[in-house]
Amino acid sequence: MSFRYKREIEPTRPLGFGLIAEEVEKISPDLVTRGADGELNTVRYDAVNAMLLNEFLKEHRKVEEQNGRLENQAHKIQEQEVTIAELKKAVETVVARLKEQDSKIQRVSNQIDLSKAAPQMVLNNQ
Repeated sequence: MSFRYKREIEPTRPLGFGLIAEEVEKISPDLVTRGADGELNTVRYDAVNAMLLNEFLKEHRKVEEQNGRLENQAHKIQEQEVTIAELKKAVETVVARLKEQDSKIQRVSNQIDLSKAAPQMVLNNQ
């Protein structure tokens, strides 16, 4: 929350920021102090800062791990794209060879058809 001290405490009355001790206690009782009477006294801001830094570092590690995984995935994708391009070339080569084989088979079939003797009539002139 934001606040301003009373003029008698802080004459310039700059805007201050803080936490409400009762709300902090609900989340983590170790982050508040109590007076001799047992009443909430204040928030332990030094401990809050350390806790926040610790949580930030945890999240930062997670982000770093995710970035590492993303880099690995990008590398794998790049490798797969190279493999796909190579396979595409190989398929094109196979298709070209098949077309060439089809052409050769057709030529041989045509030659066989031509070489088959056409029925001939034999005249017997005796």
